[in-house]
Amino acid sequence: MSEIGGRNAGLGSWPERRAAISPGRTALVFGDRSFSYAELYERISRLASQLRAAGVTSGDRVAYLGPNHPAFVETMFATYVVGGVFVPLNFRLTAPEIDYQLQNSGARVLIYGPECSATVSESTQVASLLRSVSLTAYEQWLVLGEAQVAAASVSLDSPACILYTSGTTGRPKGAVLTHGNVIWNCYNLLVGVDVAGDEVTLISAPLFHVAALNQCLLPTFLKGGSSVIMPSWGTDECFDMIARHRVTWMFGVTTMYAGLAQSPLWDSADLSSVRNLIVGGASIPPELIRTYLSRGLTFCQGYGMTETAPGATFLEAPESADHVGSAGVPVFFADVRCVRPDLTPTEPGEPGEIQVRGPNVTPGYWANPVATDQSFAGDGWFRTGDIAVVDDGGHYRIVDRLKDMFVSGGENVYPAEVESAIFEHPAVAEAAVIGVPDEKWGEVGRAFVVLVPSQSLTAEELRTFLAGRLGRYKIPKYVDVVGDLPRTGSNKVRKAPLREIPLPG
Repeated sequence: MSEIGGRNAGLGSWPERRAAISPGRTALVFGDRSFSYAELYERISRLASQLRAAGVTSGDRVAYLGPNHPAFVETMFATYVVGGVFVPLNFRLTAPEIDYQLQNSGARVLIYGPECSATVSESTQVASLLRSVSLTAYEQWLVLGEAQVAAASVSLDSPACILYTSGTTGRPKGAVLTHGNVIWNCYNLLVGVDVAGDEVTLISAPLFHVAALNQCLLPTFLKGGSSVIMPSWGTDECFDMIARHRVTWMFGVTTMYAGLAQSPLWDSADLSSVRNLIVGGASIPPELIRTYLSRGLTFCQGYGMTETAPGATFLEAPESADHVGSAGVPVFFADVRCVRPDLTPTEPGEPGEIQVRGPNVTPGYWANPVATDQSFAGDGWFRTGDIAVVDDGGHYRIVDRLKDMFVSGGENVYPAEVESAIFEHPAVAEAAVIGVPDEKWGEVGRAFVVLVPSQSLTAEELRTFLAGRLGRYKIPKYVDVVGDLPRTGSNKVRKAPLREIPLPG
């Protein structure tokens, strides 16, 4: 082993440190296979060796595209070992969307799952990379690497990863998280949740999401627990894994937890091992909270975003029953405030913008200084663009999204990006997109479209057009062709009246 406590102060040192402390403990479970911390450290070292052999050096970007898999974890840590920057990509996106993120990040290597082979083959960027490796050839490639490698020197201020957030101006932005951002977020999580060394964590949400990665997998790794990785979500599979592996902790979005509660297996499912449940992505209905309380299960709720790594506020489990619907109070190692447009503090119960400052907050967006400048209010305060009210006890309740974002099945959808894609259709003159309630997904898109004179367009034609341009979850479920859009005196589209229009049927 290279020297413990040596030059690598970041996440790249974690596999070696954890292997030294608990080599025989199970680190990952995937299907019928499990990996001890010692075995995982060796595999990460071999992959890091191969990345270096391919030409990856400190600061280079390495991308991963695919559903949840141990190779995601190995690629991430191997990238950190060589001092690189990890770029997890949303496997639900189309080839043009992936190409933009590969190009914008300047990724040098791509590792991808066979499920994404068609997307990779349609890419115009992959051919220019130093190397692209499918998981069908991954094992043969990995085994050729060296079993022990020295970790590159990084500091806590060094970029660790670039996580792309849906763009509010038609293009996603790459939020940079440093090693320090991620590590301090782990500390915040461990203060709020009693994660133990015998933890068995179910990784059921996509790992390219900051919550599944930074709120579950990495804190579990830090404590030496086991992460059971689901390749994709399924309610029956979730119940089976909880019972089979004696799962103690999991993260999910409201849609997932609602699906479990609505399943015919709910009443008979063995959930006796579960100690903690974390929910994120959207507010959880009080009735669902009570349904879980009836089974002796309590949600840990919170508020955060990719740019805060992600925890900003948190409601610890003992407080949940007395503060149903609350997003909690500021996490231990961060400051949160609720302010008016002039940055003066709001009064209790008065809506205001949430702003966050602390060691978990992004330094900015990759190759986008304009967006970075616009996102900070000065003195280190990050402007979230989300609206909350704070009660007399300091509890935050999220009431609106200033940026019009809505959450569909746990995925952030920004209307401007969808509107931009709709506008590409030659029959479209204007478009406005809003989020509307949906029983299954929490929220879905509804598009109001104004057509070019003498042109025609059906909802199905538009959805077919968008299928090659947007991920499926971004494509509006409802399409209304209208004569015009409501506007302000300055000619901006007013979305409030659109939200008042009843859904068809």
